[in-house]
Amino acid sequence: MNPVLAADLAGIDRLLTLVRDEALRGLHGLDRRAAAVAFTPPPSLPLPVQGGGMEGALAAFAERWEPGFSGSAGPRYLGFVTGGATPAALAGDWLAAAYDQNPAAGIDSGAPDLERETLAWLRELFGLGAAQQGAFVSGATLSNFVGLALAREWLGERKGIRVSETGVAALGPVRVLSGAPHSSIYKALSMLGIGRGAVQLVAKQPGREAVDLAQLAAALEQLCGEPCIVVANAGTVNTVDFDDLAAIAALRERYPFWLHVDAAFGAFAALSPQHAHLTTSIDLADSVCIDLHKWLNVPYDSAVQFTRHRDLQVRVFQNAAAYLGLPGDNPDFVHLTPENSRRLRALAAWFALNAYGREGHAEIVQRNIACAQDLGERIGKEPRLRLLAPVRMNVVCFTLAQNAGEARVQALVRRLRDAGEVFMTPSVYEGSWCLRAAFSNWRTTHEDVERVMRALVAALP
Repeated sequence: MNPVLAADLAGIDRLLTLVRDEALRGLHGLDRRAAAVAFTPPPSLPLPVQGGGMEGALAAFAERWEPGFSGSAGPRYLGFVTGGATPAALAGDWLAAAYDQNPAAGIDSGAPDLERETLAWLRELFGLGAAQQGAFVSGATLSNFVGLALAREWLGERKGIRVSETGVAALGPVRVLSGAPHSSIYKALSMLGIGRGAVQLVAKQPGREAVDLAQLAAALEQLCGEPCIVVANAGTVNTVDFDDLAAIAALRERYPFWLHVDAAFGAFAALSPQHAHLTTSIDLADSVCIDLHKWLNVPYDSAVQFTRHRDLQVRVFQNAAAYLGLPGDNPDFVHLTPENSRRLRALAAWFALNAYGREGHAEIVQRNIACAQDLGERIGKEPRLRLLAPVRMNVVCFTLAQNAGEARVQALVRRLRDAGEVFMTPSVYEGSWCLRAAFSNWRTTHEDVERVMRALVAALP
């Protein structure tokens, strides 16, 4: 064995204690760490020949790269709908690395069975029926990709074509109808060979990001019975608006379409008594996207996809190899997602759900919503700022009261970032440049809202 590696093995207890201490320094320092940083990377070094062992690598990381890490795990990082990692989720993630299981195939361990139990818990958490079968993927983008890949296969079936065998060219033009699709929908369609141009935007309700149902029905009518894909939103990026999922699903009585619901973080509305009605019909979808490293507060990267069409999923993603076996009634995950091998992402979610249950995660969701409403009320009282939409759930969408062009909004974002107290992302809503404050971190409290507002007022031009 390489002598440096052998020394690390011999000293693993002491070395992992050093790593624990480094992690604790980072966690305990979140209140002092800048929410976001404009980092100048150090000069690049050549690949080490011998290496300095784990302790040397830890020292090099602490000196060269740790200062450039943001406080994205902390309570005032309000960009990108990013959660942190609860203590239990962090424990599960560490153990996933330590045990290093590959849950894609069930021939050598019980890891896939733990994943199936976790998926069953998540179905219950979100109010999905047993017909919705799931799998873990890396994030919402890949979850949307899987759902739309199944939709593509379903469209082929309507024409007597197996797209998974003959290729997407045999399918011909595809229409994807949606009111306010997330950018990852376009990316997934590009990867699937359907193309970004397949999206047909349908008019939204006045002052809303929810699709106009009459306009959606009219667009479906114009297809003259041609099957298509409808992408519905359960929580839009800028204003957390929800399409009427029950009404959209009911349109399938008249028109043939695959219903994909992008519920990346909006699915967690099921845990808020005031908002749960928005997700009651999510079970009617053909496929559902839910991101866990957002509001479940597990570490990156973790999401799930659910579908009622496990047969199509196996047809698209099955991996034919003698050492993997054929998919049966309970197929291995290697036959269900693009990845053949992956880490046991489910372990962090299993730990989180086991540790805090429905009530613990409901408290996080409801507290985040209350914090967003608190910030919205404070912004509404600041004459130099203007809310662009009601605070429907956990995102506050606002802008400068005057001269809110791209340059001034981007300058405000940079001033906030450089001050270090808070990080928000810029966006465009109904043609107006704006800022988004997205609350999804398990640590965030109303005290943080006060600090956020003070920092925002101090950064105003």
